[in-house]
Amino acid sequence: MAKRTKRKINKYKLSVGILVLLIITLIPIYFLTKDNNNLKDNTVNNPSTNPPENKETVYTANMIMVGDALAHDRLYNDAYNGTTYDFKPYLKYIKEKVSTYDIAYYNQETILGGTEIGLSSYPSFNSPQELGDAMIDAGFNLVSLATNHTLDRGKKAVLSSREYWNKQSSVQAVGSYSSYEEKDAIESKILTVNNITYAMLNYTYGTNGIPIPNGENYLVNLWDDTTNYENYKKEVEKDINRLRDKVDVLIVAMHWGREYTHEALPIQKKTAEYLSSLGVDIIIGTHPHVIEPVEYVGNTLVFYSLGNFISAQTSDSCSNYKCFIGLMSSLTITKTVKDGTSTIKIDNIENELIYTYHKNYRDYLVIPFSNPIIKDYLQDYENVYNKYSEVVKSNDERIKLVPLS
Repeated sequence: MAKRTKRKINKYKLSVGILVLLIITLIPIYFLTKDNNNLKDNTVNNPSTNPPENKETVYTANMIMVGDALAHDRLYNDAYNGTTYDFKPYLKYIKEKVSTYDIAYYNQETILGGTEIGLSSYPSFNSPQELGDAMIDAGFNLVSLATNHTLDRGKKAVLSSREYWNKQSSVQAVGSYSSYEEKDAIESKILTVNNITYAMLNYTYGTNGIPIPNGENYLVNLWDDTTNYENYKKEVEKDINRLRDKVDVLIVAMHWGREYTHEALPIQKKTAEYLSSLGVDIIIGTHPHVIEPVEYVGNTLVFYSLGNFISAQTSDSCSNYKCFIGLMSSLTITKTVKDGTSTIKIDNIENELIYTYHKNYRDYLVIPFSNPIIKDYLQDYENVYNKYSEVVKSNDERIKLVPLS
């Protein structure tokens, strides 16, 4: 009996040993499998190891624009304080608005050759460079220089003007240059704000019959609309093609049209259509000294004429305040980047009338109609507003004006 008992005891011990061995073997496998499952779960839930989601990034920049800075002697003589020419007080109500914008454009109608070569007024202008100082102080940083007055005082004034503008590190001035190398440096015309790239080209219809010196076409960008329109058109197309694919927004400032006329000429419309076909986003018109309509031509936003920004212009053609009423327009540029593709939208367009006040051609002030003080400086402001707001929106019902306050 004892032997049987011993055999039974041995079988029992063997069974226990096998069970213990299985437990020892299975436990690590269980935990290893569990850890692997956890690792898989962590991989699924860990964003850093997932494929990236389609992200959309949006950038915005705002732009404002005004028309001609036209400096007759009546204007700069009033600005003279005995030691220098100070135009800054004239712009105090404009600075409040302009200084808040990323891009701020104006047209320098008269050449800023400066006092060293002698100031002069109509018909051959040369203006104090302090006028540029005041505009920059007000926040303007994008300037067109190609006008019918660019060559009024010859090459010397152009080079003096260009030297002045080249010293302004925060300002891009285009349309008139000191050399072919400067004119053709296309990369220098590309600017960036808030990750949005933009550039402006600038052309004038003519130079008041003053010929460009032979071999020095860099002095002013010309697009003659009476004699060699098609030849100049080819040069403009080359300029645009060099820039179009390098920037998000392409602007062309055109000095064109007929003075003192509120309607765009057929040649302006023809040119706008052509520029639109080349992919220009915004066309800014100057020269008529009075405002003209705003409209879309295809996908291009066209301001046919912003009129005078600041002037002391006297003319029988300037009745009904029209040479003292300008347009100040603003817009928003939105760039959306998704899946490596950028799209550009231009909207939030606002058009506001501005008034250049003077008291017997002294104490000038440029005043937006949205500023309540307009009623203190322009008695007939409501009728003036109604008259010229109709001009602005006459071609396109989508165009709106900032209301009176």
